[in-house]
Amino acid sequence: MDSLQTGDPRYLKRRVKGCTLDVHPTEKALVVQYEVEATILGELGEPMVGERKECQKIIRLKSLNASTDTSSLARKVMEECRLIHPSKLREVEQLLFYLQNRKHANDNQERKRISPRDFKPYAGVELDEEASINSIDEYVELLYEDIQEKIRGATLIFQLARNPDNLEELLQNETALGALARVLREDWKQSVDLATTITYIFFCFSSFSQFHGLVTHFKIGALCMNIIEHELKRYDLWQDELQKKKKAYEEFSDNQNLKKEHEKSFRKYQSLLIKQEQLLRVALCLLLNLAEDTRTELKMRNKNIVHMLVKILDREDEELLLVVVSFLKKLSIFLENKNDMAETFAVEKLARLIPSEHEELLSTTLRLLLNLSFDTSLRSQMVQAGLVPKLSSLLADEGQRQLSMCILYHISMDDRFKSMFADTDCIPQLMKMVFDCGEEKMEAELISLCINLAANKSNAQVICEGNGLKMLMKRAVKMKDVLVMKMIRNLSQHNGPTKSLFLDHVGDLAAQISEEEAEEFVIECLGTLANLTIADLDWALVLKEYNLVPFLKDRLKPGSAEDDLILEVVIMIGTVSMDDSCAAMLAKSGIIPALIELLNAQQEDDEFVCQIVYVFYQMVFHKATRDVIIKDTQAPAYLIDLMHDNNAEIRKVCDNTLDIIAEYDEEWGKKIQTEKFRWYNGQWLEMVENRQMDEAGEPFLYGDDGESFVGNGDILERPDLFYSAVFCADGIIGADGAISPEFYTDFQNGELGQTGYLSSVSDQISADRPISAYGFRPDEQFFYNYTTSTR
Repeated sequence: MDSLQTGDPRYLKRRVKGCTLDVHPTEKALVVQYEVEATILGELGEPMVGERKECQKIIRLKSLNASTDTSSLARKVMEECRLIHPSKLREVEQLLFYLQNRKHANDNQERKRISPRDFKPYAGVELDEEASINSIDEYVELLYEDIQEKIRGATLIFQLARNPDNLEELLQNETALGALARVLREDWKQSVDLATTITYIFFCFSSFSQFHGLVTHFKIGALCMNIIEHELKRYDLWQDELQKKKKAYEEFSDNQNLKKEHEKSFRKYQSLLIKQEQLLRVALCLLLNLAEDTRTELKMRNKNIVHMLVKILDREDEELLLVVVSFLKKLSIFLENKNDMAETFAVEKLARLIPSEHEELLSTTLRLLLNLSFDTSLRSQMVQAGLVPKLSSLLADEGQRQLSMCILYHISMDDRFKSMFADTDCIPQLMKMVFDCGEEKMEAELISLCINLAANKSNAQVICEGNGLKMLMKRAVKMKDVLVMKMIRNLSQHNGPTKSLFLDHVGDLAAQISEEEAEEFVIECLGTLANLTIADLDWALVLKEYNLVPFLKDRLKPGSAEDDLILEVVIMIGTVSMDDSCAAMLAKSGIIPALIELLNAQQEDDEFVCQIVYVFYQMVFHKATRDVIIKDTQAPAYLIDLMHDNNAEIRKVCDNTLDIIAEYDEEWGKKIQTEKFRWYNGQWLEMVENRQMDEAGEPFLYGDDGESFVGNGDILERPDLFYSAVFCADGIIGADGAISPEFYTDFQNGELGQTGYLSSVSDQISADRPISAYGFRPDEQFFYNYTTSTR
């Protein structure tokens, strides 16, 4: 392309070379990269001076959509852009087709930064004239005139700034930027329109990280903080004034002047509010962009940005609320900001935004609530704000389902709130989603929430309604789904009608307990069976039919499997041992010595110890197994050693078991009695045995021959020292310290008074298996208390 420089005897020759095409990374646009070569020719056509410059042109395709004919559009692009050679028509078509089908990463997610083009035209900045980058100096001159001219000049510059292609050139014009910053700093209180327009200009720069230094240099961020704080105070004053006029109008309803004045004030308030919220929106967008730098964000936090944002949550403008919630979401990842939100009760204000017809606002609000739901106190605020039923209703919305489930999952982690789900439509919707999965893998959020909810009795009844349990069992067994079986295991722990439903599925569960199945799946099946303490269940038949005894015995060997599986085996044995015939079957198989060996190996693990002792407790109830434990094993000796364990649950189960052993075996009864006396009166025994007594000082302790009344033998060989006469007189305990069978019978029948032996533990002997060795149980007052045995 040649051109003639007028008024110059030389020629200027310009040529376009190396034109390449590409798609814009974020917009629907083509990017044309080309090189311009300019050469100045002399009078005779010889080259004198040459220069090359790389250039770029962006062709924006606003009309491109899913139904656009890309071939026609490509030809139109070629006609309007002479830079593209006709031979590249096919390439243009391919690029347009790519743009037409490209899915943006932010189509279904929240946009990280709001671009300038997202803003609707602002009423205060609409002008008939069109701005030109060549007239920038004229626009700057207008910034030195009166307010209206300043608004006009700023508006024209804003038109230029809206086009990202002009930002680089505006950046070079320090005079223009300096003048804009000065006018904003000096005159923002005089005109909301002026403040909004200039803030918009700097917002356009803040939308690109490389221009953040410029915005920071002019301290626009700090100025925006001041503007927001001032506008919030103005809003409070407007509210107070409106309330006063409304109150005056209501008191004197017949006064038409007051009514007109109130209506006039309200209309003025509405117009002011629209402009103020536009200013707040653009100022917050600018700050949100600058907050990419955590140091800048910290400065904002120190100026109470969180409190300001939470205060704005009371507004109704959805676009403003979207910016506010997006900002809070970004801030919420830091502990200090999260605590500020808790103090200002942000959750209560966010709850009113759910549900919302504004999809992006709803999605962003849920993401913020998800961040906050990691905090226990904030989860409590969510429940108090009524978010459980609101979030449950959103499960039907596929776009918001996952976020809603994640928040509900966090809420369901707290046992206090599990029961609240039973009164919503959450569980039926979850069950429908579970069944709709068919044989596909279930979402982790879905099954995790179901597992938590199944741990509550009311929820379990809702889950099992109809064919709920049957369908869950069918999926778990067919798919070998560990997580669904974990959910079933939680359902099985509740007494009442829910547990009886499992009678139809005992066979299916027992059939899964084998070496061929995955260990994790077997653990859940064993745990489910162990929970089935049902009177009508014939455990002996189950053990025989599915040949479970060899499996159970083999898994008791230390190291034969993972500890979790071995523990479930022990718990399972404790459950089936409640049946007389099962206990006898297990005893004959040699399981009791295996349990003692396991007790030795796992003596440091409280959970193992507690559950093994519970098995012994169950077995001493049955005559066949009681004799085996008492006469053929050293189980009582181990129980005596554990009688004073640090864990309260272990002590309780040991005491209950030893009481029964003492009743049926006189020899062990004396040993147990002696050990209990030695333990509870250890301080007194030590004083008696070790104190050096002076013959002259305390003669009453010695006889005439100088021999101590206590004697030189073991003081525990003196049973008359164990109990006072009142016990003997009552006929409860004999002189030898043994418990009479009649007493034990009376105790079991509940006829024993409050002062009798074992009266302090009348509520301890129970067939309920300890749920956990780590469960808190208040310590009981134990039986052998020497200091209280006299009256």
